[in-house]
Amino acid sequence: MNPQTQTELEAAAFRSLVKHLDSRKDVQNIDLMTLAGFCRNCMSKWLLAAADEQSVAMNYDEAREHVYCMPYDEWKEHHQLPATKEQMQAFSAMEKAKERVNS
Repeated sequence: MNPQTQTELEAAAFRSLVKHLDSRKDVQNIDLMTLAGFCRNCMSKWLLAAADEQSVAMNYDEAREHVYCMPYDEWKEHHQLPATKEQMQAFSAMEKAKERVNS
């Protein structure tokens, strides 16, 4: 596969993931972090890093708006729920397991 085709396929996959997450606003970031080790904020940071590597002007708020498909504050207001005790415990357990693997 040539590099241009690979880039186009990877970009299409990223767009599909953003679209999928937009259709699943019920899925909270803490659940994504616990189950997959990344969340929408991570994706925003990756997008921002890619823009920086390509010398494309973008700030974190713009990257988050791209990933959340709306301004972050709007998403938080309408879709983000307070983390439950169970979610916090699961996240903490995942973080501790990650520390054991990395040490």
